[in-house]
Amino acid sequence: MSEHQAKYQIGEVVHHNLFGYLGLIFDVDPTFNGTDEWYEQVARSRPPKDEPWHHVLVDQADHTTYVAEQNLQTSAEPQAIRHRLTEHFFDHFDGERYSLRDRMN
Repeated sequence: MSEHQAKYQIGEVVHHNLFGYLGLIFDVDPTFNGTDEWYEQVARSRPPKDEPWHHVLVDQADHTTYVAEQNLQTSAEPQAIRHRLTEHFFDHFDGERYSLRDRMN
């Protein structure tokens, strides 16, 4: 298993190459961390499992997605993401990226 450094980081606004939506990364896995069944049903482009995958809040939606890094790119014009969980994870948007909220366990 190879461990690749993630290109995109938590708090970064990204664009999905295949589906065209903007999103906000709220977690990163160094490699695919889902089930084989999910991969077969959902990951139709068959992206590599041994590269980073990102958990993304989808702009103007109520759901999150799990996206292979190869299907993302940095947003050319980052903007505030409208998602009900944004304030749960992040403090503010500085015009380029979000700052993580300080959390107490």
